[in-house]
Amino acid sequence: MSVSAMPARKGRRWLHVWPLAVLAAVFALAGFLAWHYWPQILLQSVLWQKSLHQEMTALLQQVAVHPHQAGVTLMGFSLLYGVLHALGPGHGKVVITTFLATHPTKVRTSLRLTLAASLLQGGVAIALVTVMLVMLKLSSRQLHLSSYWLEKGSYLLVAGLGVWLCWRAAGRIRRTLAAPAAPVFRRIVPADHHHHAACGCGHQHVPDAAMLDKAVSLRTQAMVVLSMGMRPCSGAIMMLLFSKVIGVYGWGIFSAMAMAAGTAVTVSAMALLVQVSRALAVKLSRNAPAASWQKIGWSSLSLAGGILLVAAGVMLWLSAQPAMSGGIRPLFLR
Repeated sequence: MSVSAMPARKGRRWLHVWPLAVLAAVFALAGFLAWHYWPQILLQSVLWQKSLHQEMTALLQQVAVHPHQAGVTLMGFSLLYGVLHALGPGHGKVVITTFLATHPTKVRTSLRLTLAASLLQGGVAIALVTVMLVMLKLSSRQLHLSSYWLEKGSYLLVAGLGVWLCWRAAGRIRRTLAAPAAPVFRRIVPADHHHHAACGCGHQHVPDAAMLDKAVSLRTQAMVVLSMGMRPCSGAIMMLLFSKVIGVYGWGIFSAMAMAAGTAVTVSAMALLVQVSRALAVKLSRNAPAASWQKIGWSSLSLAGGILLVAAGVMLWLSAQPAMSGGIRPLFLR
């Protein structure tokens, strides 16, 4: 079949951008529903967390009496607790879902980010309690105050990450608009043509490895991990405090790390779901030529994600309060 070139019809360009519009609409709808039902979700999450903590403290007391018999049960329950507890609202999940939905990222990179952030969150809790209570012999009030400022710092990093992503997206949009406009041509290909990376039909199907590496630099990855993981896990802090009081602090450390592993499982599953959704949007738009308007569409989505992170970081900074007795905060439990 002969191949000829013909200008693409400008009036039909919007047909190729509809996956971006659908992804943005789903993103906006999810945000609206989360905001609308937030009080109910928050109340149920607080009640559920309180009940689970009571079960965890009972297991720690059993470990103090029968360490070999109850230790394995405590580790399994701590892992399950981390898996279930991570399903509740939390700023870390806002960061990772927003980032992955608006930036092309390798699956391996996204899993590495979620694992590193979850382990960092548990590690920060262990380091904080160990330094403040075990080494410096300070009071629990000073411990909670230090945790509060780490939490505030984490929220500043969320806003900073949003500013950084907005700056990068705005730069891409500016460069795309400043580039000289080139005529867009569409090749006529057979109906049974199967697209692939080297088919030569002139279509940009998916971001290649070089594009993905450039989109997610080591600096950006570090900001994502720190903004998610620098806030110590309140549940881990409670377990560490109680384990120190009853004299089984080592088991408290093991429990905190098991919680972090469970959190990583849930957050990684959420990250994979976002990755699949984004990949579907890219696949649906794979027949569109790599024109400037398409680049502007993806960059605009990245800009919207950055703005959302800035707004979330500022809101969390303004609403953060020192932990009450029991360590439960009024907003974003994890």
